Amino acid sequence: MKAIILVGGFGTRLRPLTLSVPKPLVDFANKPMILHQIEALKRAGVDHVILAIAYQPGVMMSFLKEYEEKLGIKITCSEEKTPMGTAGPLAIARKLLDDGTGEPFFMLNADVICEYPLREALDYHRSHGGEATILVTKVDEPSKYGVVVFDESTGLVDRFVEKPKEFVGNKINAGIYVLSPSVLDKVQLRPTSIEKEVFPLVAQEDKLRAMVLEGYWMDVGQPKDYLQGLDLYLGGLRARESPLLSRHPAVVGNAVIDESASIGEGCVIGPNACIGKDCVIEDGVCLRNCMVFPGSTIGKHSCVTKSIIGWRSKVGQWARLENMCVFGEDVQCRDELYLNGAVVLPHKEVKVNVAKPEIII
Repeated sequence: MKAIILVGGFGTRLRPLTLSVPKPLVDFANKPMILHQIEALKRAGVDHVILAIAYQPGVMMSFLKEYEEKLGIKITCSEEKTPMGTAGPLAIARKLLDDGTGEPFFMLNADVICEYPLREALDYHRSHGGEATILVTKVDEPSKYGVVVFDESTGLVDRFVEKPKEFVGNKINAGIYVLSPSVLDKVQLRPTSIEKEVFPLVAQEDKLRAMVLEGYWMDVGQPKDYLQGLDLYLGGLRARESPLLSRHPAVVGNAVIDESASIGEGCVIGPNACIGKDCVIEDGVCLRNCMVFPGSTIGKHSCVTKSIIGWRSKVGQWARLENMCVFGEDVQCRDELYLNGAVVLPHKEVKVNVAKPEIII
């Protein structure tokens, strides 16, 4: 069985992290974002993943080669010379996706974090016999999104309403689909939107069904949503009583700590914190609602809250970071600084306090 993952974007919303690696390779809960999806696809029976990519395909494939061998799954790159939207990549990869057997395939947006009920989605798709199944998720403020209007009893999709001013429903596109190869006949080789151009055609033929995604869901393509997604992901681990959650005595609430990380005396870690490989957390450090990327050091008695610390960065002693600070790779923060919403580009040194959100270049 096959799957295609859309990884063609430049990751501008997640800068400065994506200035060092393509967005799908940015760590999320101590593994590259895309690896969460590839592992879920493998569990669902997929043996061939196609990456639809326009940005740094060589870097992506070089990195994923080791996982191809570890997971026993084939990973192929389908390169876009120009951005092709959310449906155009299907036309480019048509020969890879349609092998003549009529077997359906998965399609995922690379930014999505959830429980990935892919086997259930595949079973549902096969049961209704349509051309496409779209997973939808419930949101509190549907006016911010494109709402999928469908029959709750049959799943039959009626229409899509972009940012409705009046209430028409509270289920939105979750960016996970099961598609039959016949859908490819509706996709042209040009920049195309699957949501605005392809799915409406399928819906007109009564061949598009919606399946409600249970549990958490988040598009983690920007820092605020990244940290919220981390919170939801860790909560999901807690609900499953996952051994991935740290039992370190310094942990308060949910946290994941790589076994290679060093944790000093008197630290308070959590709730909702993740510490990567080879990190050094010195004595008396407080980490809350944050991600510390591999190789980073947090100095004694510093406090990092609601922030992301990029690879091989260093936060000095007695420093305080809060309100969505984001460090790129190899950022150095001096001792005793206060940073409020500072976004720091890779390989920079922060020498002074930052009292209000700003980008440090």
